[in-house]
Amino acid sequence: MNEDIWAPHVTVAAIIERDGRYLVVEEHTPAGLRLNQPAGHLEAGETLVDAVVRETLEETAYAFTPSALVGVYMTHFGQPGESGATYLRFTYCGTVADAPQHRALDPDIVRTLWMSADELRAASERHRTPLVMKCIDDYLAGVRIPLDFVHVHAVGQKARPKAGQNADSSAGPQG
Repeated sequence: MNEDIWAPHVTVAAIIERDGRYLVVEEHTPAGLRLNQPAGHLEAGETLVDAVVRETLEETAYAFTPSALVGVYMTHFGQPGESGATYLRFTYCGTVADAPQHRALDPDIVRTLWMSADELRAASERHRTPLVMKCIDDYLAGVRIPLDFVHVHAVGQKARPKAGQNADSSAGPQG
C-alpha cells in the first residue's frame, strides 16, 4: 500500500427500536463475546443505505427499512506503537418486519437480543465499541438526519470474489 494514501474503514450500523427495546447482536470478536448494533463494512458497489440493509439482514435475519441517519462517527483503535485502524461509522435508524426471515446468521453472530437502553448501559463492558451506547444516546436525543443528506453520485463496481471466497464474507472489526 502506498503510505501517502490513507483511508479509514467505512462501516454502517442500524438502530432498530421496538417498544423501548433495541435489536442488538451478540457476536464473537477477538476480544470475546461482545454486543453491537447490526453493523459491518461498506462493500464495493453499494451505497451506505444498501450496506446497512444488507448487514442487518445478514446479522439478524430481519429486513431493515432505514428512515434516517442518526450520525456519522469516527473512531480509532490501535495499540501504542502500532498504526491501528480508523473507522468511519454511518449509523441509521429504521424499522424491521415483525418477524425475522428464515435464514442463517453470519457465522460470528451468536444470537440477536432485544435490550432496553438501561440494559445496554448496564452491559457497557460487553459493548464492541463505545459507539454502541453513543449511537443509542444520540437516537434517544432525537437526532435524525434525512436519508438524502448523503448524496450518492455514483458507486463503484461490485468486487468479484477471489477464488475460494464467499461473495458475502467480510473480514475485520465492525465499527
